[in-house]
Amino acid sequence: MRHSSDPATTPAPSSSAAGTDRVTVSAGARLHVGFQNLSLARERLYGGIGIGLAEPRVTVVATRATDVVADDPLVRRYASRAVDILGVPGVSLTVDEQLPRHVGLGSGTQLALSILAATARVHDHDLDPDPDHDHNYDPQIRSRAPAMGRGGRSGVGVATFENGGFVVDAGHPTNRFTTAPPAEGDWTVPPVVARHNLPDDWRFLVVVPDAEPGRSGEDEDASMRAVVERADPAIADELAGVVTRKLLPAAAAGRLEAFGEAVREIGHKNGAWYADAQGGVFRPPAGELVEELEGCPVLSGVGQSSWGPVVYGVTDREHADEAVTAAENALADRELGGSVMLSRAAPSGAGARIRVD
Repeated sequence: MRHSSDPATTPAPSSSAAGTDRVTVSAGARLHVGFQNLSLARERLYGGIGIGLAEPRVTVVATRATDVVADDPLVRRYASRAVDILGVPGVSLTVDEQLPRHVGLGSGTQLALSILAATARVHDHDLDPDPDHDHNYDPQIRSRAPAMGRGGRSGVGVATFENGGFVVDAGHPTNRFTTAPPAEGDWTVPPVVARHNLPDDWRFLVVVPDAEPGRSGEDEDASMRAVVERADPAIADELAGVVTRKLLPAAAAGRLEAFGEAVREIGHKNGAWYADAQGGVFRPPAGELVEELEGCPVLSGVGQSSWGPVVYGVTDREHADEAVTAAENALADRELGGSVMLSRAAPSGAGARIRVD
């Protein structure tokens, strides 16, 4: 299945939502390339690296209500949290577009923050205390993300919701962590230390094979504890060189092949930390897809997003169709169903895709 790589243009929202009866918030998926450090022997833990995508998207529509109304249990749970956080009576929510859950596209964070933003706007709740702000998101979304259960490890999902683009976050102070994270909500989202818009003609290939979902919730927590307990700090030291000497310069200069090679290296080094937990450097069947797509001459930076099974790579507009064909052939060769998508890196965050009716 092929999807358009260029999202439709949506008018920027007005600065005031006074008298709002209906609000639509749309947020793009994100790819999670990996972490900078998983060892407690180093000063900062985690430090996410990722890319906000223009497509696929989650789109949430909110109307005012005196209770929480939503058909989906997860939507209802996030809405209940948002209502409590904001101190509003209720909200009625529908989801017009849904990201596939637990496949590596950041569905939980994008859904939770979209619901929080939509609930705030529909109740004329100004999350931004500065009316003259020059950014396209509400700063207090970040401060309230922990109460929504988001940003406890990686800050990439919050950062791409805010502003899109390629993002590196600072991670968390290691002295705040044991092998388990702090209690839910007892953290701040790690600050962004680098962000770049990527060239408009780059295309990210996203392959979603029909496979078991990636880990989430308590299962993910248990797996991460096991990984952190035995993580080799030498890998973090190697990654520091890759990030500072390869990845960041390539992103800043818009050098596709150099960027892809750095992303590939980061993915493989992260996979060495996860190998015992997921059955290899990449989990099955992502590993087989990665191996085949690494041989595609028009793709670079092939890897697995989060716990998978999503596999990604980067190419340019001129070679996008060839990359899609290679991915479709890789799925067919393994008798796997699934979808293949192309997307630009998101040039902005969800704030540019809020519609007030």
